[in-house]
Amino acid sequence: MMSLPKILESKTQIRFQDCDPFQHLNNASYFNYLINAREDQLIDNYNLDIYKHAITTGKSWVVGSHQITYLKPANLMETVVIDSQLIKFNGKSLWVEIRMWNEDKTVLKAVLWSTFTYFNIVKQHSETHSDDLMSLFEEVVYPLKQTSFDERIKSLRYQKQTV
Repeated sequence: MMSLPKILESKTQIRFQDCDPFQHLNNASYFNYLINAREDQLIDNYNLDIYKHAITTGKSWVVGSHQITYLKPANLMETVVIDSQLIKFNGKSLWVEIRMWNEDKTVLKAVLWSTFTYFNIVKQHSETHSDDLMSLFEEVVYPLKQTSFDERIKSLRYQKQTV
């Protein structure tokens, strides 16, 4: 059996309606691009459609927190690569890192850390992940050496300078 990828990747193009007057991706629009890419990657790579999951189980993930840093602008009509990985999980929560790069992945544009809590939509409280979800997370988790967002950003900047 083939193992599932731990780092998921896709490409997208920066659109006019999401840009500011400088023709840069608007700061708030980064979230849409990054989260939408992650959702599509989950479907394409793990056959996990969070919307179908919500309809069939009454449970889904809600955002607990976001931390983002903007390193370089994403420009109007630029093709960008967005990659993501599950960096940590427990019985009720997921921690995900999502990165935006230029098309050849030589310029890192943004990094997002998001925490998601599994939530029972009907009962309106957090829920424990099922065994099949925990098995998936165990297979695909790809932890980082850095334990804080600031450490991670410093590490990524250093890697970029030494490559």
